[in-house]
Amino acid sequence: MRIVKEHDERKNEIIITAEEFFLTKGFNKTTVNDILKRIGIAKGTFYHYFVSKEEVLDAVIGQIIDQEISRAKEIQASNGSALEKLITFLAQNSQEDERKEEIVDKFQMPENSLMKQRALAGTINQVCPVLAEMIEVGRQQGEFNTAYPLESIQFLIAGIQTMFDEIEKLPPEIIQNRIIAATDLIYKTLDVNPEIHPYDQTTEQLQKIFIP
Repeated sequence: MRIVKEHDERKNEIIITAEEFFLTKGFNKTTVNDILKRIGIAKGTFYHYFVSKEEVLDAVIGQIIDQEISRAKEIQASNGSALEKLITFLAQNSQEDERKEEIVDKFQMPENSLMKQRALAGTINQVCPVLAEMIEVGRQQGEFNTAYPLESIQFLIAGIQTMFDEIEKLPPEIIQNRIIAATDLIYKTLDVNPEIHPYDQTTEQLQKIFIP
């Protein structure tokens, strides 16, 4: 007997099921029929909510990005200096919850390269503007001197994510070199005011974020 579900509930069920398949089989190998059979719905029902498998992928990535935006805004509204808020965001991003850790691990699979690319694009285009607002407040308060808050954080997030993918598999000396390089890059790219945030103290705080 087919159970009739509310619109949002059914749509979310499709998204969750699709995410499971995308992460285990990969986007390219997953078919719409895989999703239909798992849920037990007709093809017409699927296309009532989504015009294509690609649109479901956008919805899956959208949910991940929405969570990141909410977390960034929550940190933005908290107490502390702009640099402390940025460090908090980066630290929480490196200490994923169980579900996010699984997603990040699955993103490293070759068959999930499209998901990884779209997730990074979502972070760059939607999450980074919130982080840029934090940096702009810090710039107005004299913490940073960068004239390009948005472009600076977009550059940093993209570079850090690439350099720290599967970092735990690298030799210890390479890990240490990347950590030192990343923290130095953050300090210099944001043009941190050393009178407010001394170099040694700040880079030490930043390095703790990236230690696997």
